[in-house]
Amino acid sequence: MPRSLAVLSELGWRFLVCVAALAVIVYAFWQLRLVLLPVFISLLAATILGPPAVWLRHRGVPRTVATFLVYVTGLGVLAGVIWLIAPATVQEFDELGVQVGGGIDEVGDWLATGPFGLSETEVQEGIDELSNRVQSSADDIASGVYTGALVAVQVLAGILIALVVTFFLVRDGDRMWDWLVRLTPHRRRETIHAAGEEGWRVLSAFVRGITIIAAIDAIAIGLALWVIGVPLVMPLALLTFVMAFIPFIGAFTAGAAAALVALVSNGWVDALLVIAAVTAIQQLEGDLLYPVIVGRTVELHPVAILVCVGAGGILGGIIGAFLAVPVAALVATVIPLVRREVRLSHTLDPPGPPGDDPPSEIVLP
Repeated sequence: MPRSLAVLSELGWRFLVCVAALAVIVYAFWQLRLVLLPVFISLLAATILGPPAVWLRHRGVPRTVATFLVYVTGLGVLAGVIWLIAPATVQEFDELGVQVGGGIDEVGDWLATGPFGLSETEVQEGIDELSNRVQSSADDIASGVYTGALVAVQVLAGILIALVVTFFLVRDGDRMWDWLVRLTPHRRRETIHAAGEEGWRVLSAFVRGITIIAAIDAIAIGLALWVIGVPLVMPLALLTFVMAFIPFIGAFTAGAAAALVALVSNGWVDALLVIAAVTAIQQLEGDLLYPVIVGRTVELHPVAILVCVGAGGILGGIIGAFLAVPVAALVATVIPLVRREVRLSHTLDPPGPPGDDPPSEIVLP
């Protein structure tokens, strides 16, 4: 047998084994999504609430009291924001869907009568196919959500899990991590601890930075829409804030919705003004805000971000697309650090025969 064929066959079956293992892990995560998703959201929330709690503890406030103050304040701010924007926004969301649909129809009419030489039948078939797919997805979601009290209980349980886990991560996150590190082999603890600290730093910087940038984008685009005279400013600003957490695709989606609403309500001139305003704000974000606020802590190539967002969207829908970038940033930060630390430890202290490591101690905090 040629050596090249033998090498390719070995690589092939190892690749298949890795793909199968990855598929099993993804399947297990998907089956446990109602537990793992609230826990991961709690982890993201802890990156925002943790620093204020640590600041209070360093000034003599007891750990539980500091956590309670920060936790209640965070819930109060969230409830206040929802109370301020929810009434007007909920009333206008139905109208937003109608306006966006009308904008799509106008664009379709322009394509049918414009320079592209498309027939009205072809354009309408494309619009109908897109609408049917969106409606089918909405029907699938609705049929999956409104199937009875069991799903409602599961959603409520997920919210309660997120609230409880967030509180304990803010209060005892450092203790939990120290306990987990003590479960690992003694010679690897320093490496694992350093990787955990670096991963937490990167995740915290990303979550805080993207939240600030999303708020700035929503306010700036909302003001631009108000100045231009576009209706439905509040739901469009909220859509901009939410979609800002999905890089590239989110900004394009929110900007397209705003342009379509402007097209239906005010005409082509205002639609072009909205596109220009959104483009300018996005350029300002990419060239100034993101480097200053987030910095170079999250160094992912745009192609890698697009691939991660696409894969996350395929595997987990909008939630998967939202979680893809922070997970990828965490993995891309931790893996090189672990490899460098392991390589350094092997260089300075070559491993001895098996069994020379002292047994790891399992000590509860």
